[in-house]
Amino acid sequence: MDKLTQYRKLIKKLLSRYASYKKDQEGWELQLIFDEERDHYLWFDVGWNGTKRIYHCVIHLDIKDGKVWLQQNSTDLNPAEDLIELGVAREDIILGLQPPYKRPFTNYGVA
Repeated sequence: MDKLTQYRKLIKKLLSRYASYKKDQEGWELQLIFDEERDHYLWFDVGWNGTKRIYHCVIHLDIKDGKVWLQQNSTDLNPAEDLIELGVAREDIILGLQPPYKRPFTNYGVA
């Protein structure tokens, strides 16, 4: 299996595992969005909490140029380390949620 296919599979596996941890909330749903054509992978919460609209990107991962980019993480989970445990190379993980000047100090890949 080539690296791109493997990374797609591992990202989907991780987000699906995370989704299984979440209890159903009355009024809103957890949506996993897997766009393999453009390599965008998202966990969204969508719905209503009373009169308050819930529309929130919880985790966003992309694959760009053979690297897994962590674009958003608003959880206490650590998707970068979890992806490494699943088999993604540390140097192939880019913390896109960090400014470019900080990435060399993150212990992950740099792009």
